[in-house]
Parts: sequence; C-alpha cells; structure tokens
Amino acid sequence: MIENAYHLLYVSALVILSIVTFACLVKAIAGPRIADRVVAINMICTLTLCMIGILAAMLGEGYLVDVALIYALLGFLAVVVLCKVYIGVALEKREQEAKEAENHD
Repeated sequence: MIENAYHLLYVSALVILSIVTFACLVKAIAGPRIADRVVAINMICTLTLCMIGILAAMLGEGYLVDVALIYALLGFLAVVVLCKVYIGVALEKREQEAKEAENHD
C-alpha cells in the first residue's frame, strides 16, 4: 500500500517536471532575449537533474546519482560556454555600432 503511494508520488512529480521542462523549452526557443534563453536552458538542466534524482529513488539504482552528477557538470559547462559566446557576440555588435556611429559623424 505505501509502496503504491510512493510510486504514485514519483510518477506525478515526474509528469509535473516534464510539463515544466517543456514550458522551459518553449521559452528557450521563443525567448525575446538571449539572457532568457540561457536561463531557460539552465532551468532545463536543473529540472533534468531533478528527474534523474527522482528516477534514482524510484528505481533504487545508485548509479543514476552518478549520472546526475556528471550531467550537472556538463550542464554547468554548457551554460558557461553559451554565456562566453553570447558575451563575445554582444561585444562585437557593440564595437560595430560604435564604428558606424563614428563614420556617420
């Protein structure tokens, strides 16, 4: 009886997290600014970590916690790389606008 209640709790948490992950995916695709997209991607990574943790508890498999840790490191690295790329693009755009402003004066 109690195992069925835990199973129902795990499954419902996974369904809710999946819906929120899909909403973050929509925000990552349609976000009006680059910062919104980076935050949405980071949130997707965090929600995926939560889902892996819930699966580890639900299935009783300890190796899934190791997978979650590796995924956390890869997600952090991906967000850092995305920020670095977008900062470079923004600085390049700002320099281009400054050159155009000098040419018009």
